Amino acid sequence: MTELTPSPETRTIDLSVEVPGTPEEVWDAVATGPGISSWFIPCDVEPREGGAVTMDFGTSGEETARVTAWEPPRRVVFEGPGGKDDGRKLAYEWLVEGRDGGTCVVRLVNSGFGPGEEWDGDYDGMTVGWTLFLQNLRLYLTHFRGEHARALTPMAQALGPNAQAWESFCAALGLSPDLQAGDRLETSGAGVPRLSGVIDVAERSEAISQYRLLLDAPARGTAFVAAEGKGDQVALSVWLYLYGDVTPGEDAWTAWFAEHFPAPAPADA
Repeated sequence: MTELTPSPETRTIDLSVEVPGTPEEVWDAVATGPGISSWFIPCDVEPREGGAVTMDFGTSGEETARVTAWEPPRRVVFEGPGGKDDGRKLAYEWLVEGRDGGTCVVRLVNSGFGPGEEWDGDYDGMTVGWTLFLQNLRLYLTHFRGEHARALTPMAQALGPNAQAWESFCAALGLSPDLQAGDRLETSGAGVPRLSGVIDVAERSEAISQYRLLLDAPARGTAFVAAEGKGDQVALSVWLYLYGDVTPGEDAWTAWFAEHFPAPAPADA
């Protein structure tokens, strides 16, 4: 078995979360296309070593990777391009360890980040993002284990800092920016698509502001409403994971974001 061994010149994101389920159930969630699509992004995985992986980031485009380790139900590694010109490849190693009491610890080792400022934004942003998505994985396995959702991933950009972007985002959605876990959330802004449910986690920090919730409309499922980033540009998202016979409605969210948070005009040359 080949283990990932990051070189001294790389940085690694190493995160873990404890989730309910057997190793086989958790493996389905982190190593298969339908499972990954139920808490992360729409994804296709060819289930074998050497298999192809396609990840759909919506308006940000698709990314491809390769399965470089396939050891069900314990370990899978996806390796893809690093997005820089230095030849590095980012690797995503998922480890599943069963625990007594019907839970597993899921560990993500995301390696391949280079040193220096060129990689700082990727490293910091993906650390924040993976922390968010691992908690969404926990929510999925707690409430919808064994089911598969349709993922909607509409997003946009807003001017920072994070607190300012979050206030503007919540105002457009017709939400209070200070809701807490256990509160009901329901959008009420002009023309905003319907979204309602109970907040599981409410978080505010310099780098991320978010509500993660269990949905009852537009369908049963999970969602997070988030402002990610602490710089001059902040990513806004309403990502939904819907179950049952319901029209997803991603076009409505895309149109809403385009109206309220249009892409900034390109800078003059």
